[in-house]
Amino acid sequence: MHDLQGIESVHSFITLAEELNFRRTAERLNLDQSALSRRIQKLESVLGFRLLERTTREVRLTQAGRSFYEDNAHLLQRYESSVQLARRIAAGKLGALTVGYMAFAATELMPLAVAEFQRRHPHIDLRIRYIRTQGQKIALANDEIDLGYMIGPFDHSDYQTVQLSLDPLYVVTPRGHALLRLPAVTPADLAGQEMILGDTHEWDEYRWRLNNLFSAEGISLNVTLEASNTLALIGLVAAGLGVTIYPESLIGFLGSNVEVRQIMHPLFRNRTVLAWKRSNRSRQVRDFVEVAQAAAAR
Repeated sequence: MHDLQGIESVHSFITLAEELNFRRTAERLNLDQSALSRRIQKLESVLGFRLLERTTREVRLTQAGRSFYEDNAHLLQRYESSVQLARRIAAGKLGALTVGYMAFAATELMPLAVAEFQRRHPHIDLRIRYIRTQGQKIALANDEIDLGYMIGPFDHSDYQTVQLSLDPLYVVTPRGHALLRLPAVTPADLAGQEMILGDTHEWDEYRWRLNNLFSAEGISLNVTLEASNTLALIGLVAAGLGVTIYPESLIGFLGSNVEVRQIMHPLFRNRTVLAWKRSNRSRQVRDFVEVAQAAAAR
């Protein structure tokens, strides 16, 4: 069997076949161009055929080079996957689980479940990823995550969900705001208020559900400012630029520069669900769902 001098030579060729440019390839591989050229020449010598046609103006794959590239294009990805698997096994990790979560689950629901799952299953390689709700649905479909904490409901025949929380919604105001003097805050009291909400890119699902809730009451939200993260939203509210609406799960993390009142309406709730593919019947998924439900119940 030919000795290919390790996987580096094949890696170099595959990268060059993608770039068809020695300078860019050398930069990607952190090599100088002469070293890259010697590596390709050595591989061609070992294989016994030309991989590339080179002129002063362009680099092209030979027919044999094209065939060799197409047969090995996924070699490095498979190699990296096998290294990661072997690394987990060497570290005593006998399985893997990836969990997505959005902001409203980040404070209690997800951390409590992760802590308990790791205590019960120390040999599982558990990874968590922050992804907004719509992004989680795509990630689940592409098998990039195994489960996802998302804003619900999520009704789809290919997925199974469990409800973990149904949080009341609160209006968050600057200190001393006029809304705080009302005996109770209702949706009607928020009509015309200057609203500061999460932008539609990061907060699309939540914004959509808020609009539906207020529209059902005949109220159109007056959104005057948008921000992409929770800290910015609270900073803008504390500065007196408007009010925002948060689920109960975030209220304990707001700090002392704002005040809150529950919006008194039975439907003004935020639902958090845990979702996974029905076809994913792995033991790790079943165990995490069990742990997540128990953590939510506490």
